[in-house]
Amino acid sequence: MKLLDNINSSSDLKQLPRSQLPELALEIRQRIVDVVSKTGGHLASNLGVVELTIALHYVFDLPSDKIVWDVGHQAYTHKLLTGRRDRFQTLRQHGGISGFPRISESPYDAFSAGHSSTSISAGLGIIAAKRLKNDPSKVIAVIGDGSMTAGMAYEALNQAGDLKKDLIVILNDNEMSISKNVGALSSLLSRTFSAKYLQGLRKEFGELLRSLPGIGNDAYQFAKRAEESFKAFVTPGVLFEAFNFDYFGPIKGHRFNQLIDMLENIKTINDPVLLHVATQKGRGYEPAEKNPVYFHGIGCFQVDTGDKVEGKPCAPSYTKVFGKTMVELAEADKKIVAVTAAMPEGTGLVEFSKKFPDRFYDVGIAEQHGVTFAAGMSTEGFKPVVAIYSTFLQRAYDQLIHDVCLENLPVTFALDRGGIVGDDGPTHNGLFDFSYLRAMPNMVVMAPKDENELRRMMRTAINYPGPAAFRYPRGAGVGVDLEDEITEIPVGQAEVITRGADLLILAIGVTVQEALAARKILAETYGRYATVVNCRFVKPLDTKLLIALAQKIPNIITVEENVRQGGFGSAVLEALHDAGIGNIHVKRLGIADTFVEHGPQKLLRARYGIDADGIVHAASEWFSLSAIKTGS
Repeated sequence: MKLLDNINSSSDLKQLPRSQLPELALEIRQRIVDVVSKTGGHLASNLGVVELTIALHYVFDLPSDKIVWDVGHQAYTHKLLTGRRDRFQTLRQHGGISGFPRISESPYDAFSAGHSSTSISAGLGIIAAKRLKNDPSKVIAVIGDGSMTAGMAYEALNQAGDLKKDLIVILNDNEMSISKNVGALSSLLSRTFSAKYLQGLRKEFGELLRSLPGIGNDAYQFAKRAEESFKAFVTPGVLFEAFNFDYFGPIKGHRFNQLIDMLENIKTINDPVLLHVATQKGRGYEPAEKNPVYFHGIGCFQVDTGDKVEGKPCAPSYTKVFGKTMVELAEADKKIVAVTAAMPEGTGLVEFSKKFPDRFYDVGIAEQHGVTFAAGMSTEGFKPVVAIYSTFLQRAYDQLIHDVCLENLPVTFALDRGGIVGDDGPTHNGLFDFSYLRAMPNMVVMAPKDENELRRMMRTAINYPGPAAFRYPRGAGVGVDLEDEITEIPVGQAEVITRGADLLILAIGVTVQEALAARKILAETYGRYATVVNCRFVKPLDTKLLIALAQKIPNIITVEENVRQGGFGSAVLEALHDAGIGNIHVKRLGIADTFVEHGPQKLLRARYGIDADGIVHAASEWFSLSAIKTGS
């Protein structure tokens, strides 16, 4: 029997001697690789924190003590150790466990995660509340080095240092950012400095210096500066010491004795502490060690080689089409620049970054800064294209309004992963952008029906003399031929694709293909004929066309992959109401007032009634649909 088979909690883990922990780590890595090869998921980041996670559970008393994971795509070991081992094969599957920590999933999940740089803020809030309740348990925030590029992390450090609560922050440094491990000397110094007896001596000595008549405070400040200077010589700790944190590290993150000894030491410190741990992303699985970026978020793959499991040939992804088109447009227009937030691979901008390195800007996980940075560039005559996942652009809501839209600046927003993303669940589904963007004065909002229309919208947005956003889905395109010449679309102009007198279907983005499929079912099976409009623009709407059609076809269905509140359907209702159009019946298909769970895109679209069958079902409530006879 494997060691992991007997572990369902931190208490079970503590029954193992330290000597067996490396064997447990090996079992956990094998389990993670095996499951993720079948389900997809965040592999490299999880393999990098196996020892660290085991050590945290070994030292601290969970769930009384709390671990707050940043982003959350390094919590697989945590899940395996906390009663979810038997369900781990359901990872990211519909109805299965989440790929991220979820408060509703387990009492061991102290805070739900999905977006970066929240752990220190949440951890500080939890420990402040605990102290108000006289609860002495500990709180540990685990944050990756990449997440330290976001301003929110430093805002939290600033308050934590001021409150002086005994929050423990662990900086998981996998050499993607911050500094490299500086070796055994810093590890030895950190373990020595963190020892409980030395911490006591340090405080006693400080009090002694301060008590010296006349020179006490000066002597204390001199001693503190000397200690900080020495630390600065061998570690990057002065940055964190400036926030009133006791800094220790870097230490190697794959050596159990170092980790456990260090955690036992800092557990007793009653001040804010930051422990800097150096880990290797992809540790223990050679393909992920060699290519941690590729294996950060991966689909199904072959365990023995690491090669992707190839499915049926499909059309290029929208992301790939976007990336290639950016290069094509930038070759002809030297004013085009690209901005992204730590996602050059995810947004398809790697080729652009290689071809135009002086016109490519990766601002790190700092969406707010990235938007305002782009706004600044636009004031000097450039045409910045900000490529960010829809869900992550939510972090820059104020910057969109205040720094871009207020002065009508020509900044283009390319929103990848718009709509239902799928397996990453509610933190990653881009289901709010139509609603929050259309509320902003001066903003143009659009979505393409296929990858060729994406190219046309890119040129339209870049050449538009104000802010413009287009959103496109995750995954493969429709498979249409791409036109050699990229022509602009007149802003606000919709496209009538089919004509029919029984029903008016107003669709946008990916729902256009579903609307066409529904139209075919209605015609061939039920003898009902629909006018299908590819509206293209959420804002401005083609109001003149919609009014003309609504006056002739009173039964109207709007369909969108966005929440219904304030979205595309709401825009249509507002336009028809403002025009005084009466005697119409409108059904708005979209996402209800809920967060959409994780699962396959096709399944979720069906569940929320925004696929072809959902459109047909909505129409059936108006018409008595009985299959017509064909043939004979």
